[in-house]
Amino acid sequence: MKWWQKKSVYQVYPKSFLDTTGKGTGDLRGVIQKLDYIQSLGVGAIWLTPFYPSPMVDNGYDISNYTEIDPRFGTMADFEELVKEAAARGIKIVVDLVFNHSSDKNQWFLESKSGKTNEKADWYIWRDEKTNWRSIFGGSAWEFCEERGQYYLHTFAKEQPDLNWENPKVRQALYDAANFWLDKGAGGFRIDAIVYIKKPKEFVDGEPDSDGMSSIHNMTAATDGILDFLREFKEKVFDGRDIFTVAEANGVQPKNLSEWVGKNGVFDMLFEFSHVNIMFENGAEIWHRAKLYKLSDWKKTLTESQKSTKNSWYPIYFENHDRPRPVNTFFPSGSDKILAAKALATILFTLRGTPFIYQGEELGFENTKFDSIDDYDDISSRGNYDLARADGLSDKQAMKFVQKFSRDNARTPMQWNSEKNAGFTSGKSWLPVHEDFKVCNVENQEKNPDSVLNFYRKLSKLRNSSEVLISGEYEEFFPENEELFIFTRTLNGKKFMTLVNFTTHEVNLPEKILAGGKKIAGNYSDEKNYFRATEAAIYEF
Repeated sequence: MKWWQKKSVYQVYPKSFLDTTGKGTGDLRGVIQKLDYIQSLGVGAIWLTPFYPSPMVDNGYDISNYTEIDPRFGTMADFEELVKEAAARGIKIVVDLVFNHSSDKNQWFLESKSGKTNEKADWYIWRDEKTNWRSIFGGSAWEFCEERGQYYLHTFAKEQPDLNWENPKVRQALYDAANFWLDKGAGGFRIDAIVYIKKPKEFVDGEPDSDGMSSIHNMTAATDGILDFLREFKEKVFDGRDIFTVAEANGVQPKNLSEWVGKNGVFDMLFEFSHVNIMFENGAEIWHRAKLYKLSDWKKTLTESQKSTKNSWYPIYFENHDRPRPVNTFFPSGSDKILAAKALATILFTLRGTPFIYQGEELGFENTKFDSIDDYDDISSRGNYDLARADGLSDKQAMKFVQKFSRDNARTPMQWNSEKNAGFTSGKSWLPVHEDFKVCNVENQEKNPDSVLNFYRKLSKLRNSSEVLISGEYEEFFPENEELFIFTRTLNGKKFMTLVNFTTHEVNLPEKILAGGKKIAGNYSDEKNYFRATEAAIYEF
């Protein structure tokens, strides 16, 4: 097996990880400073979200130069030192590629918008007329450019114009940028929003929604022909390298995963969204239109993904920089959040695939709650708020959905200790630290053997040392049960069983389900013949 199948990945959002300068934003030297802490989680790679020069309209996912370091994060020498120091600890550095779009301040776009005859005139997608497509962040996906006299397409913010992948020169420029980072020692890539790079042959109006617009996601995600582009990408960049690639692929269904990953696929792993977007119809994340869902439906998404990647590989995740904290998302109101964090960890480390841990997840971070939309930095929060208000919701009603789903929930600074700003910065933090930092922080949890942090370390060690948990077959039991998630991992006659109670009450276990089993981990220290509220456990047979 490959190295990236045997260990977990830790995701760092550098802006919120550790500030070593007092400027209020994290930096690469902060990551270097905390490498021993990250190593203690038993990980084999660190995924860094973008650290490239950017106007920060979308917190770094609007890139103005693909082969430089933004000074606010440090220097190229800092990146090189990070790669070296991480390698000394057996850790690879994985970088983020944002190739669907650039910043509107990127030199490529500045040249493209200057006229219709320059060398980069068709490096972006220009049209004389716009469609009714709604961007991911709300509002029209088309922006009129006075200088050029045409509309350009932006799947996300208007400051993030979509690149034209039909142009081979654009593709080559992006491949060159990817190879640049491999030459710098990067151990792989997480590839952002890749499902949108192929646009339909005709730009036509989509089926209008209640606001008269059509989601660009539904019009462009995983368009026919996209795999041709991605096979070329693989050939020009990935092939022959000892790296791993994991792509963000909202819209790729579990049944199609075999075309995207594995021996005949284009990536090593694929972040598909079925389990984290189960509350949204057709993958369109319009927060105030979120629906209730049944546990059996949620379990089904995970099981389908496990089965679809049986002959390839899967990245297991419940949160990242774009998602609210899962202890607030997947468990009912009133659930004990510490137990919930440990329950999710139990699933994370026992499903088949590479576990991805997002900073703060290993501490059981919860959602934040800002009072006003003006307090939110996240551009998608403002877009969803405006859409909710346009749909007739009051400010109070719209804010409830922002507080529940905002990406800022995952972007509050890392909490290292109970001192000012949780030890994140000596200056003014770019985003407020969560109000629970005096209790929930690394320093406190280091001292507590029963903490979420030490539970993560225990399960990481268990998974890293278990061939059953790394390679074993997956099988779900009682899929229609609306209270329990039960599955096994089996290899060469050895078996582990994971059981999680997703309710706030006691649940009787299926008869004889644990006969002959020995409990080896759980979020309750003792055992009963039933499962308590939010209880999770692993049994060995």
